[in-house]
Amino acid sequence: MEESARIRPDPAEYDPYYGRYIERVEHEDVLEALEEQLEELLLLLGSLDPAIGDYRYAPGKWTLKQVVCHVLDSERIFGVRALCIARGDTQPLPGFDENAYAEEAGAERRSISNLATEFELVRKSHIALYRSLDDQAWRRTGNANGAAVSVRAIAWIVAGHAAHHMRVLRERYLGAQ
Repeated sequence: MEESARIRPDPAEYDPYYGRYIERVEHEDVLEALEEQLEELLLLLGSLDPAIGDYRYAPGKWTLKQVVCHVLDSERIFGVRALCIARGDTQPLPGFDENAYAEEAGAERRSISNLATEFELVRKSHIALYRSLDDQAWRRTGNANGAAVSVRAIAWIVAGHAAHHMRVLRERYLGAQ
């Protein structure tokens, strides 16, 4: 494993907005965090009554299944960003409208179990990508959503973003504190 996976990114490697996600990662090795988080999310989703999938904790908020779709969409988008930047692509990479994506994801047609399976496949593919990178690729920076970001920061952002949404699921959808 490359040493860069064990080094928390410097704030100069990402937009300040993403600091709130990076701070949520408790591990000192992002690959271990991503692997453990995969198991944690699969256990959480596997324990849910399928009937809760369309629950919204407040009017205008996403359903539980839309939250999971959002995490999936974000994993994919950040994975593409990591791949492009790691491979030396210098083109600016676009942002995305998370609300528009949530509306078009078709979460209402899917089961929690199906979403969990898809998350597992997507996360494992990204872990494999990150494991394939050398230190130079981990440190490479590019431009995504109008801001500079390193591949290392992307991996930490992904882990922190998923941790944030697991907390939201537990606190606002399942009532666990």
